[in-house]
Amino acid sequence: MHKSYVALLALAIFVAHREAAADDLKDTKVGAITLKTPANWKQSKPSSRLRLAQFAIPAVEGDKEGAELAIFAFGAGGGVKANVDRWIGQFATEGRKAKTTSGKSKFGEYVIVEIGGTYKKPVGPPIRGKTEPTPNARMLGVILAIDGKGNYFLKMTGSDKTVRAAAGAFRASFGGDAGSEKPFDG
Repeated sequence: MHKSYVALLALAIFVAHREAAADDLKDTKVGAITLKTPANWKQSKPSSRLRLAQFAIPAVEGDKEGAELAIFAFGAGGGVKANVDRWIGQFATEGRKAKTTSGKSKFGEYVIVEIGGTYKKPVGPPIRGKTEPTPNARMLGVILAIDGKGNYFLKMTGSDKTVRAAAGAFRASFGGDAGSEKPFDG
């Protein structure tokens, strides 16, 4: 087969896949914003009155459990650095890797932190502060600064593999673009 034909065929398959994936997105109103979420992210009743919304993200092949996306909104919610530091602290120090970047979406500026390692998964009521070590975990946390509406916090947690697979859809949900993000130093 001619190399240019193979390349053209691969491009056509890629474009068709992207278009099909775009058709699977739905508008999901969360407070004052509307996110574009994949149809297979199942929205459920928030498990806490602090949450505006929550979604179950299905596990990818090879993972036993999926991921969870929780969305919160607060007038200020503490400073950006304080929240990023708190999220990073939810992972055990040993083996932890974190990367923080910033960008601009249709809603305004955002800061995103990606953390991998052993997650200290909350167990029971938050007031008890009990956690369970969950190795090979990943978190994507976003702070969206929305003019006149305060800060929105989107936090996806789950197995490393599942969260990595959902990372593109996660960014797309609020209009983020990994390619244009810059390092964030707080």
